[in-house]
Amino acid sequence: MTDISPEFTLDDYDFALPDELIAQEPAATREGSRLLVLDRKKRGIEHRQFPDLMSYLRPGDLLVLNTTKVIPARIFGERQLTGGKAEVLLLSPQEDGWDLLLKTRGKPTVGEKLIFADGRLTVTLVEKGERGRWRGQLAADGDNDAFRVLEEVGSMPLPPYIKRMESSAATKAMDKERYQTVFAQSPGAVAAPTAGLHFTKDFLSALQQNGVKTCSVTLHVGLGTFQPIEVEDFRNHTMHAEIFEVSEKTAQLVNQARRDKGRVVAVGTTSLRSLESAWDEETQGVQAQSGTTRLFIYPPKPVRSVDCMVTNFHLPRSSLMLLVSAFAGRERIMAAYGEAIERQYRFFSYGDAMLLL
Repeated sequence: MTDISPEFTLDDYDFALPDELIAQEPAATREGSRLLVLDRKKRGIEHRQFPDLMSYLRPGDLLVLNTTKVIPARIFGERQLTGGKAEVLLLSPQEDGWDLLLKTRGKPTVGEKLIFADGRLTVTLVEKGERGRWRGQLAADGDNDAFRVLEEVGSMPLPPYIKRMESSAATKAMDKERYQTVFAQSPGAVAAPTAGLHFTKDFLSALQQNGVKTCSVTLHVGLGTFQPIEVEDFRNHTMHAEIFEVSEKTAQLVNQARRDKGRVVAVGTTSLRSLESAWDEETQGVQAQSGTTRLFIYPPKPVRSVDCMVTNFHLPRSSLMLLVSAFAGRERIMAAYGEAIERQYRFFSYGDAMLLL
């Protein structure tokens, strides 16, 4: 066995989390979560409520929002050839189709069509992968729009750690509203950029009135965001591919904020990864860019494009734990997580928030 430098093993990013701290539902209101504030320079921790974020942001700061829109990615239909039942979970959009998970009766074949919503939606199987994975083409019939049909008939693809005994119509309706940011615009994500779930339109408006600017990126979050790291040396982990875009306007606003000594505040790890994927070493700034990113950020890699970030509490031994540790320092992050567990913060997608200053 090859020796691994201790700084590149996952054991240092592990922690025991009581099951009862995994949030199964959102807070009563979007702004109703708690906010742990970690100041990297002062090495201090404060315990606040999410609306208190207002007091930590200053005129001239730039808030970066991921405007991806979660699609109801779980759909039920049938095989065109046999009429047998088919269940599809769309995993992530690719430039030539969708990665998806498929459950059917019998063995489906390449080229086969699956029918959903009385024929208004079809999935054509293009390539078979492992463990039920396929590459497929999603299409709508006639004048229908595929994303519009999904909105009508699909179910939200909740994370695997949200485990409920049953899901009523009211619960499904709640998830369609609350597992979606208020600023979502571009359909394509199958997991929410969860740090953005805490914001309301009124709160964003109040921030802007206080001189805090906003801009947007798009990164279509795939279910690969929950993919565990399965290698001993995490540097050998292969990140899932995600489609992202940083517009010319956003690049200009980020670079201008940096020139004006304002702080760039990423709302979520996906906003940060988008900006870092568009970082240009030569100009020491962000350049407009779009495409696919597999960027994996872990200590001691620096974060260049962002000064602060709002984020949720992440899974142990995950790529997201490594990312926030690269940004704020492993020891500080692990200490903050320990205090959050002691104080009964709610974890993961529907949980509480952190502000890393």
